[in-house]
Amino acid sequence: MTHTYQITGMTCTSCVEKVEKALEQVENITNIAVSKDDNSATITMTKHVPLADLQHALDSKYHISEIHQHEVNEETRSWFETYKPIILIFFYISLVTILIQLTNHHFDWMQAMQHFMAGFFLVFSFFKLLNLKGFAESYAMYDVLAKKIPAWGYVYAFLELGLGISYLLNFNPIFTNAVTFIVMSISIVGVLQSVLNKKKIQCACLGAVFNLPMSTVTIIEDGLMILMSLAMLISLV
Repeated sequence: MTHTYQITGMTCTSCVEKVEKALEQVENITNIAVSKDDNSATITMTKHVPLADLQHALDSKYHISEIHQHEVNEETRSWFETYKPIILIFFYISLVTILIQLTNHHFDWMQAMQHFMAGFFLVFSFFKLLNLKGFAESYAMYDVLAKKIPAWGYVYAFLELGLGISYLLNFNPIFTNAVTFIVMSISIVGVLQSVLNKKKIQCACLGAVFNLPMSTVTIIEDGLMILMSLAMLISLV
């Protein structure tokens, strides 16, 4: 896979050589092309390398940030191809939710939202836990809380798992929905900032497993959980 990054702080050809040599030492990187003219670095890697690892390898005078977070020729992919993992996940969760409601005498919207949110948090936490370290590092690139407290990324993945189980068991609905509303409201702040500032970074919603770009899809995803938890809280109080 090949990724393109922006590197600031390079002032001469010597800087280019220093950056290239530093990044060549990072594990899983196979090829590097650094350009001082457009302050960029195109890096080919056998396995995704977190941005934090790249920054750690560089001298403090250089700052690396993501321009394109995609594989070669990924820019030619359609919207559906890009977001197919999330679309399929939402389809299956919705399908299971509807099938459960078909066994009832009437469609219970509150129960349907409860089951949907259970499926959402269980599935999304599963992908985060597949590579917990990779998720935490990606999440810290844009989440307002994880930026200040890196450990929050690790806690967040398990918190989602706990919320999924709580919704599935219908555990203390008021508490569960209140926690969801607060946590997702905090989470969406960083997402909104990244999208509005047009930052081209990887969305960590499915952990480090899928290379999904941050976009309005992420806003809709978080916003849906906020609205559902709020609707359930209103119905309970």
